[in-house]
Amino acid sequence: MFPRVRALTPSEKGGIAELKIAAAAAELGIVVSRPMTEGGRYDLIFDTGRCLLRIQCKWAVRRGAVVVVAPRTNRTTPAGYVSGTYSIEEIDAVAAYCQALDEVFVLPIEEIDGQSYVHLRLVPARNNQTMGVKWAAQYTLGAVAQLEERLAGSQKVRGSSPLSSTAEEAVHPGGLFPSGSD
Repeated sequence: MFPRVRALTPSEKGGIAELKIAAAAAELGIVVSRPMTEGGRYDLIFDTGRCLLRIQCKWAVRRGAVVVVAPRTNRTTPAGYVSGTYSIEEIDAVAAYCQALDEVFVLPIEEIDGQSYVHLRLVPARNNQTMGVKWAAQYTLGAVAQLEERLAGSQKVRGSSPLSSTAEEAVHPGGLFPSGSD
């Protein structure tokens, strides 16, 4: 193994995240495609067999008991530096790779539309607050979090509680992300 000689650039982190997310999805049997042109709002397309999902890939960092995902965009234009967020019209989900955990998380855009930062909690808060908490385990690709297509065509998160009640073979009918791998 080669030792890292310098810190990764944001572009390198983005490239690694995209590769890790694509590999994790492919391992679950999701067909992964990439747009042939650059500049779109999504990086990958997940073909679940029932629908196509536009996925924006992000690098996530672990900060103590939380995984921080920044579902925003930053770019330089002729008018200067422009920051923005993603909307439901542009993407279906943000997938984030956290190198510290070697884990991929998938956040439906309905839950994060317009947000610049999302915190996924790994362990309970010291003050035992639970209201408004997003648990990382609910958004892990292929483990528990599953997007299921609604009749209206939008997605929602469907999980299992407790975590141990989701068996590998217990894929929800019509579920887009399998519960585990073979």
